[in-house]
Amino acid sequence: MAESPNLVLVVDDIEENLKVLSDTLMQAGFHPLQARSGERALQIAAKARPDLILLDIKMPGMDGFETIARLRSDPATADIPVIFISALNQIEDKVEGFRAGAVDYVSKPFQREEVVARVGTHLRLRESQRKTERLLEALLPAAVAAELRDKGEVEPKSYADASVLFSDLVDFTGMAAGMSPRRLIDELNELSGAFDLIMHEHGCERIKTIGDAYLAVSGMPEPNPDHALSLVRAGLAMVASLEKRNARAGLAWRMRVGIHSGEVVAGIVGVRRYIYDVFGDTVNIASRMEGASEPMRVNVSEATRRLLGDRVNCEERGELPVKGAGPMKMYFVSD
Repeated sequence: MAESPNLVLVVDDIEENLKVLSDTLMQAGFHPLQARSGERALQIAAKARPDLILLDIKMPGMDGFETIARLRSDPATADIPVIFISALNQIEDKVEGFRAGAVDYVSKPFQREEVVARVGTHLRLRESQRKTERLLEALLPAAVAAELRDKGEVEPKSYADASVLFSDLVDFTGMAAGMSPRRLIDELNELSGAFDLIMHEHGCERIKTIGDAYLAVSGMPEPNPDHALSLVRAGLAMVASLEKRNARAGLAWRMRVGIHSGEVVAGIVGVRRYIYDVFGDTVNIASRMEGASEPMRVNVSEATRRLLGDRVNCEERGELPVKGAGPMKMYFVSD
């Protein structure tokens, strides 16, 4: 990503053109970089990651068409918009330029006002695209957001080896009754923000919050052979984080955490409002593990316990009734 906003790489083998274009862009508030060859443009683009490239076509050595092809073949520069600026001004030249991947085409001799207007338009479009991408990445796992952006849809997938975590706050209704709406939302935002950070640190994914409930996974959409251990450690960290926050803020929030491992199905639900969600018995049993837990404890199923091995301490609780599944062995875990 560009270090400065509105960073524009100008590529032309003629010094005078470079100077005029650079001066024009600077006067308009942009930040120009210069390259006198396609080879040099590739080097600068890979390092500086400009927001836009103004690219001449007729250059000795690597011409503009080869340069844009090389830019598009490199994931680091593939999405940088390119405007061709060339003395080749026949309609077939422009069509070839657009087919090569350019977002716009300016004919030489150029008008400064036109260059500034076109550069400004495409930089605004670029920023709008980035905002959309940031929003998608905030709502969806990175791999899912990338698939949705590239394909326009996300294929539902089944994951044979994953772990699912549920947590909720004990006596949330009673605690919430004594808070103003603003205070309550601020509290939930702080708690979920801290939990999101913990999930990121442990390589897990938050799926969603439902009121005071929090749903996270490991082993999907990116595989993780240690998904159970990663999620259990994240769950323990959630409890520890809440204890520290209570001590610091003088509050008395308590939470229950439950984890189960197995097969899950995941996909995007909705058309106008996207929700990435997970489904299956594993999700349902993880919810039951949370319901059967105790305040400030992490409760796991036998399936998760087997995957943990002896890497964490487990306290067997025996078989407890689970709605819809009959009696199941459960374990409290600790560091």
